[in-house]
Amino acid sequence: MNEDALIARINELYKKSKEEGLTDIEKEEQDKLRKKYIELVKNNFRAQLSGIKPKKKFNN
Repeated sequence: MNEDALIARINELYKKSKEEGLTDIEKEEQDKLRKKYIELVKNNFRAQLSGIKPKKKFNN
């Protein structure tokens, strides 16, 4: 599942939870999807940080 599909499904479950409630299976799915999304965000952030190099300090 790509990131866009993941977000769409999380939003779909959220909307359903507010309108009519979720089954236990849907609650478990929502929890797993949220955790997966958080892991994706963490991994993307780590990748961005690993590409950053510190600037050299120049003494004036």
